[in-house]
Amino acid sequence: MEKNWSAYPIEVNWEGGQRFRGGAADGPSLVLDGDRKEAPGPVDSLVIAAASCTGIDVVDFLEKRRTPAASIDAHIEFARAAEPPRRLTDLCFTFRVATDSAPAHVERAVQLSMEKYCSVVNTFRQDVDISWKVEVVPAPPREG
Repeated sequence: MEKNWSAYPIEVNWEGGQRFRGGAADGPSLVLDGDRKEAPGPVDSLVIAAASCTGIDVVDFLEKRRTPAASIDAHIEFARAAEPPRRLTDLCFTFRVATDSAPAHVERAVQLSMEKYCSVVNTFRQDVDISWKVEVVPAPPREG
């Protein structure tokens, strides 16, 4: 299989200390801070990316059902190996979704994302223990 290395080029630049800024050359960027003082650290960013990726899928699935999310919040706990390279070993996500969608539909949306659609989560899938919980709360009344 031929690889298309130029499909998603990213530039990363050191800003001093343990801070780096990166993103697409002509696009928005983000800062990562190994000291976790001015921005999330690299491992934190992986966890944030995984939750965000799943959140995007859930937003899309619920919009297609015509029961959009009013809010989605994620709480993530993770464990790392004790010895270097201290890779992630476990991820546990709790998604709290405010929507008028039935809980079973929200749970299914999260499951589909986690098991099939989220490229970030599925990058970890083979050697990280991944679990999730879903809490569904009623969407607040719409104004207007």
